[in-house]
Amino acid sequence: MNEARAALDEGLAAVAEHPDIRFAGYLQDAQKEYAEARLTEVIVDGGREVPTPDALGVEDAPYLNGMAEAIGEARRRVLDLLRAGRVDEGDAVLAAMEDMYGVLVTIDYPDAITGNLRRSTDVARSLIEKTRGDLAVARVSQDLHDALDRHAREVLGKGD
Repeated sequence: MNEARAALDEGLAAVAEHPDIRFAGYLQDAQKEYAEARLTEVIVDGGREVPTPDALGVEDAPYLNGMAEAIGEARRRVLDLLRAGRVDEGDAVLAAMEDMYGVLVTIDYPDAITGNLRRSTDVARSLIEKTRGDLAVARVSQDLHDALDRHAREVLGKGD
């Protein structure tokens, strides 16, 4: 990620005196990807404080779009945790996803300004709902598994 930051800085410096190129979208996409990576890192590392756009050195619209995409990465993290049987950790990631979504839904500006954030926010909402359902099924499955284990221990314990 440090290499990505350096490349962003180099690109921004190269077009500093060429606003027609600077704001054509190329660097905004790179900023979005960088913000997504840094925000995903926060989620995967357990939710330390979320960096601001200024702290990341990116513009607001790319930051917010990166946040929306980080929700998709967070869903993948939850699915990995569920495959490993770590449901409680998945719940914590879902909470982080919901916090990010809570920020996104407060943004009410035209898509031309936000870079089509509204659609990305809608997709994020859908991913959160799917993730909530996956976690609910996993929780029920884990509870059933635990109950069967307790019952087996009780039955085996009485048979001695």
